[in-house]
Amino acid sequence: MVVQDRRGGAVAAAVVCGTGLMAGLLATAGCSPNGAAADDQVAPARAPAAAELRRSVEALLRAGTARVRTAMETVSGGTLVAIRGAGGYDFATASGQLRLVLPDLKGKPSGGNQPITEVLAPGALFMKNRGAGVPADKWVRVDTATLPDGNLVTGGATDPLAAAELLRGVREVTFQGQERWGGVPVRHYRGTTDLAAAAGRASARTRPALVAAEKGFTTMVVPFDAYVDDAGRLRKLRQRFRFANGVPAGRR
Repeated sequence: MVVQDRRGGAVAAAVVCGTGLMAGLLATAGCSPNGAAADDQVAPARAPAAAELRRSVEALLRAGTARVRTAMETVSGGTLVAIRGAGGYDFATASGQLRLVLPDLKGKPSGGNQPITEVLAPGALFMKNRGAGVPADKWVRVDTATLPDGNLVTGGATDPLAAAELLRGVREVTFQGQERWGGVPVRHYRGTTDLAAAAGRASARTRPALVAAEKGFTTMVVPFDAYVDDAGRLRKLRQRFRFANGVPAGRR
């Protein structure tokens, strides 16, 4: 559910989505609209950065299950709204469960809203306590392929596998330097990925949602910051989506 500013007029909305992953000793982290500035550097002697990022998706699949933290920040009409979540995810089955905490429409913390439980499954999103007149104990099922953004934004948290598979469409990337997250050394990469290219290369479980997302955003270019550990596993991923009128195209 995208929290929207309805004060009138056409607006452009920017959404920053972050996913932190914890599998074994993997560290988690949140996200913010702006990362720390860093000069482009020459990457260590290893495979080209774009190829490494694509392989990091396969590394997640091999890692299996992970604990995840998500953060989504929506800026619309000058209003910043943050939605944060935590839970577990199985990359082998493309399924998991998240607990999301929503602010009120003025962007204040929680505002008394009850957390939303989301169950992620291939091609489907199940939500409990989603509000909008739905009884608190009732589960609602949504076919993610029918959403104009493929549920990259609508559900309040990007599916961790879908977020990772967007890296299959990497087209430009620069090495930002060596950093540490949760005591673990990581390589920080910054670049852009092409949504259409990612959809064409995605796994069968994620492709329908990414194909739907091709039609929902004002641009196919998705800027990102990715953090990869020495084992080639993706530790943290921050992506920026942009669409017009406060919601993905086709959803009003």
